[in-house]
Amino acid sequence: MSDYPGFPPGFVLGAATASYQIEGAAQEDGRGPSIWDTYSHTPGLVANGDTGDVACDHYHRYPEDVALLRDLGVHSYRFSIAWPRIVPDGSGPVNRKGLDFYSRLVDELLTAGIEPAATLYHWDLPQALEDRGGWRVRETAERFAEYTAVVAEHLGDRVPRWITLNEPWCSSFLGYSVGRHAPGAKEGRGALAAAHHLLVGHGLAVKALRAAGVREVGITLNLDRNLPATDSAADLAAVVRADTQHNLVWTEPILAGRYPAAEEETWGELITGADFRQDGDLELISQPLDFLGVNYYRPIVVGDAPHRESDPARRVATDNRYQEVRLPGVRETAMGWPVVPDSFTDLLVALKQQYGDALPPVHITENGSAEDDAPAADGAVHDTDRVAYLHDHLTALKSAIDAGVDVRGYYVWSLLDNFEWAYGYDKRFGIVRVDYDTQERTPKDSYRWYREMIAANRG
Repeated sequence: MSDYPGFPPGFVLGAATASYQIEGAAQEDGRGPSIWDTYSHTPGLVANGDTGDVACDHYHRYPEDVALLRDLGVHSYRFSIAWPRIVPDGSGPVNRKGLDFYSRLVDELLTAGIEPAATLYHWDLPQALEDRGGWRVRETAERFAEYTAVVAEHLGDRVPRWITLNEPWCSSFLGYSVGRHAPGAKEGRGALAAAHHLLVGHGLAVKALRAAGVREVGITLNLDRNLPATDSAADLAAVVRADTQHNLVWTEPILAGRYPAAEEETWGELITGADFRQDGDLELISQPLDFLGVNYYRPIVVGDAPHRESDPARRVATDNRYQEVRLPGVRETAMGWPVVPDSFTDLLVALKQQYGDALPPVHITENGSAEDDAPAADGAVHDTDRVAYLHDHLTALKSAIDAGVDVRGYYVWSLLDNFEWAYGYDKRFGIVRVDYDTQERTPKDSYRWYREMIAANRG
């Protein structure tokens, strides 16, 4: 495919990774344990018993990975900082060796002419804080702000773009309600408290970053385009509940300074009289942002369904009377996610229509596909499905820009094949293949396609 979509001058084209998924060195240089160390080492929770102990060994191989980024021609690289590498116990003494690692990485990027973009929390909560309640309790939000201030003091002069949280939906609902992510809890009110305290932590971190004088501050949300299975009243009502749980629980407090209108319909007694909310929280959460990060992969088709748990006292926060429905005749990625590029355009246009001038400029901080790619006889990786996915989604993104959505950047997920959370190493999202036995990196056809697209957009 050579018909590369063209983006406005100054549009940022980058690549993204996350600390626990690539760094390895889990017990080196003073790093403390995270909830993902605990979770992945618990038998039966991660495919094949995989862990992030070594992952892509990026901690030792970062110069090689920065060289791949330089050859790719990206304007920016989005990485995340491991909280337990900086403050091993979540609070208290700061680990200088952890700060030095990220300082070396940032300097390597700047030398290569690549703008660093740092995410402060990509799910690796220090285990010591989880032992004290994790995101269920407000103390964790307060400790997050302290950690943010430490990192910003040391890197804020060289890192222009900062993201407070990555996908708080996953941290709260997959982690504290579904139990499929660390810490593996299955709770109702506890998961809603975690969601709220993540937002409080975001607000406190914004204040800390502003105090440090950094250039750009934002948050990354994995927003879903929720579609009804039919046009029945029941399915349309299910979409409202799905939107509330996936999207509005974040966008309403952050962008509009209010809680979702349908939250009681969605969560019932779990949210009624929520004692984890305090006066002033909405003002804290809704501070102005320089950008909104959006991670997008697929639409979700939902239909009405009864509660899975009939006893309200035992109900988890994701038991919201809807079920996901497969789209017939639509290609799915290796994750089982439908490929519908037009829904990417629709999501962004709807977001702009909903929030108008309250919507800050948008950066697509993740987009990509897991595919069952493997080396050919010559060692090359011909990931044609991923190339098509990227081409079609970047074209859909250009359509959203043409429709008036202020999108300033795009980061492909991911630079490297990596530890894909509960899927272990079974799912490969990278545009660079990683042989986990040898740590050899092999750029795929998608890497070359993306490099050519970036070059075409340089004029």
